Amino acid sequence: MDVDSKVGAYLQTQLREAPAELAHFFTEFEDLYERKIWHQLTKLVETFINIPEAAPFRIGIYNEFVRDWQKYMNKVKLVLFALAAARQFDSISAAAEFMEKIAKEVDQPESQEAHALALLESAHFRLLLNDLDSTRDTLEKCQRMVESFATVDPVIYASFYRVCADYYKAKASFGQYYKNALLLLACIDIQELTVEDRVQRAYDLSIAALLSDTIYNFGDLLSHPIIDALKGTEHEWMVALLLAFNAGDIGKFESLTGSLHSQPLLAQQESFLQQKIRLMALIESMFKRQGTGARTIPFGVVSAETKMPVNEIEHLVMKALSLGLIRGGIDQVGQQITVQWVQPRYLGKDQIKNLMDRLVQWEGRVIETAQQMSQTTPELFA
Repeated sequence: MDVDSKVGAYLQTQLREAPAELAHFFTEFEDLYERKIWHQLTKLVETFINIPEAAPFRIGIYNEFVRDWQKYMNKVKLVLFALAAARQFDSISAAAEFMEKIAKEVDQPESQEAHALALLESAHFRLLLNDLDSTRDTLEKCQRMVESFATVDPVIYASFYRVCADYYKAKASFGQYYKNALLLLACIDIQELTVEDRVQRAYDLSIAALLSDTIYNFGDLLSHPIIDALKGTEHEWMVALLLAFNAGDIGKFESLTGSLHSQPLLAQQESFLQQKIRLMALIESMFKRQGTGARTIPFGVVSAETKMPVNEIEHLVMKALSLGLIRGGIDQVGQQITVQWVQPRYLGKDQIKNLMDRLVQWEGRVIETAQQMSQTTPELFA
């Protein structure tokens, strides 16, 4: 039996066994295959494998059908079809080995993007096996490859950032996870994710934002549609917690400690979160004063706004200075701080209103100054 008859026999068998809603695909597969319309056939197979009900057919479609005409298709698509099949394997180890085999097959000068994609997806399976060293080595290799490409298919970027994010999650590197997970979301349509995946990604991003010792501005997350996935779920309180941190609202934070204790990872880091909310309160306090002329603030005022003893304010300010959250200096003798710059902020509605009020005040001072100048030096305004 030649190759064509093998393919035809396979498609006819699947046509008889497939549920009614999928049967027509096998008729169309056979028609396009016989007419050698490879581009349309590739698109039709892509549509088919993305149907959840088609999951049981993915391994067979790849092995018995796609491999027969793979030389005519885009190699990135070929890797995606292989990946769809690999995800149906019972063994994660077998899936990793399968994708490594595919990576070798497409390791040609004209298909390096596909090679990188296959390597990344094999690294994903290795990560599921807790092989962190192998995953790291593959990510480093693929980063060099991607950086060398003149143009990159968004699916390659999405795969790279997804595997990077999952790797840093496994390493509990919160800042790196946050960065790569947000870059992933920039490469995909989040509506293509399942509801469960959106909730999990939003939840993980929230945890990372809170526990990272380098992230003190949650604007990228709070302004992203992914955060809406937590609303109406058991994790909705996380949104309120993020907003409390972003506004430096210690009172709101303290009102949510009961919910915080329900999350073991956050409960273990409560002392760190107590310090972080006070740093955020310090930033918010300094931000409110920008443009008011009040650049020097006594320790006592900072103590009241951060709910910390006066004798601990100097250490708090030094921490903020070392993190680059503010720029300025400390007058130890005069017990006051001077601030020249504050890290840019993501503004909520109340913060935007505060900014508007400050702009109105600034306008008033400008008008007042102009009036004084016109009275003292009328010749300048003649």
